[in-house]
Amino acid sequence: MIEVFKTNVMQAQQAKKIIDLLLCYFPDCKINFDLEDCDKILRVEGCNFFSVDIINFLKSIGFICVKLK
Repeated sequence: MIEVFKTNVMQAQQAKKIIDLLLCYFPDCKINFDLEDCDKILRVEGCNFFSVDIINFLKSIGFICVKLK
C-alpha cells in the first residue's frame, strides 16, 4: 500500500526528524518527503500502517497532514 499526504513541512531537517520518528512506529515502511513539490509531499509505502495514524502523528507534533487521493 502506498499513501501520499500533503504537509506543511518546509525544511529538510524537519523532514528527517519526522521520518526518523515515523520509522520508530512503522519500521517496515519506506517513508520519504518531496519538499520540492508545492504540496510538500510525504509518501509512505508499506503494509502495517493506517493513514489516520500518520495524520494524527504529524498533527500531534504541530504539522498539517492531509491524505491525497
